[in-house]
Amino acid sequence: MAHKLLIPIQGDDVAPRFDLAGEVLIIETDDQGAILRERTMVMPQGSAEDLCTLILTEDVDTVICNGIEDEYYQYLVWKKVAVHDCVMEHYREAVDSFLAKQNETK
Repeated sequence: MAHKLLIPIQGDDVAPRFDLAGEVLIIETDDQGAILRERTMVMPQGSAEDLCTLILTEDVDTVICNGIEDEYYQYLVWKKVAVHDCVMEHYREAVDSFLAKQNETK
């Protein structure tokens, strides 16, 4: 299944807090898990509300993050966005782990 992932980043790592991320990485994959498109967006300011709006506007189906307040976690889940939280590693390792797990479930 194709995915559109969003990862709040800080440098090369998953940002420690969802609401303070200065940049986000958006990755689109095909049905086999191959990365089709990858882009980084700089956020004008750290804001959970702005991130949630971006996630919905971009039709993101999966968020990989570290710390996220329950209010925003619940909101995204309610909007049918899968949220994988408590991820503390290099963003590339987080993407590789996610895609490997997706391939295992096929």
